[in-house]
Amino acid sequence: MLTNSAETSMTDEHHPRPDHAAADTGPRLAPLPEDDWDPSTRELLAPIPRDADGQLANVFTTLVRHPGLFRHFLPFGSHLLRDGRLPDRTRELLILRTACNTRAGYEWGRHVPLARAAGVTDEEIRRVAAGPDAEGWTPADARLLRAADELHREARLSAATWSALSADHDEAQLIEITMLVGQYHMVAFFLNSAGTRLEPGFETETLPEPTAADGAHRDA
Repeated sequence: MLTNSAETSMTDEHHPRPDHAAADTGPRLAPLPEDDWDPSTRELLAPIPRDADGQLANVFTTLVRHPGLFRHFLPFGSHLLRDGRLPDRTRELLILRTACNTRAGYEWGRHVPLARAAGVTDEEIRRVAAGPDAEGWTPADARLLRAADELHREARLSAATWSALSADHDEAQLIEITMLVGQYHMVAFFLNSAGTRLEPGFETETLPEPTAADGAHRDA
């Protein structure tokens, strides 16, 4: 029979425990430094575009600490982000609203530039925090934000919202709306729990505080 110390040694050998930094000094789970990437890790991270400074986003270099999960996560996430059936603007409005709902500052900071590139204006980006009932949204944009809110609160789209979305989305797009919001909830759970920090150059995109009206709506 193994002793307690032997059992601990075997557990640590086969399941390395991550280094947890103090809450006020860094993330709970730090990105894996490039000097520590083994050949398998380099292979997993190779398809991912680097930022302008030549570095990979922290979300990837942190999540790759679980290589088996990462290997399956990346194709799914990449498909929704790059090869999905939804227009870029639609996708980014749904993601930004999900980032607001989950208070995912990293998700917000990384997707604001993508939203701008998709044609979302700075005024609209600020208005996302006010929710679907804020003045200024087109009916189509308001439906998207309402869909994100319903999925966040109820884990389903109401009959009214499903019917409204069906007017300008096909079946595949309706499926993708629900899966996209679900995907970015999952990513937010990971980012918020790991304490993943925004990279330099993205830190200026601060997650807005919910408006009083939006907060009351979400608490209802």
